[in-house]
Amino acid sequence: MNQDDDRYRAAKSRVNQLRGFYIHLTAFICINAFLIILNLLTTPGSLWFYWVTLGWGVGLVAHALQVYGTFTIFGKDWEDRKIRQYMERDQRT
Repeated sequence: MNQDDDRYRAAKSRVNQLRGFYIHLTAFICINAFLIILNLLTTPGSLWFYWVTLGWGVGLVAHALQVYGTFTIFGKDWEDRKIRQYMERDQRT
């Protein structure tokens, strides 16, 4: 049963990561659409919405890379290595 528990926890963690990304993406689309409309209605001669979209977009891309596994600086492999490192260090002391 322990292996099933581990697989369940891993699957639940993955679903939570995906949910977080989808919420982030939905907020990005809705809020930026609102800001574009607001900018074009209030100050069409001075476009500023793209700065918000660009800045937030960088964060969204980083989030997507982390969730979908191509942003591995602090990914699962790093986490596993750090856990082993601390366990070995604690075992020696």
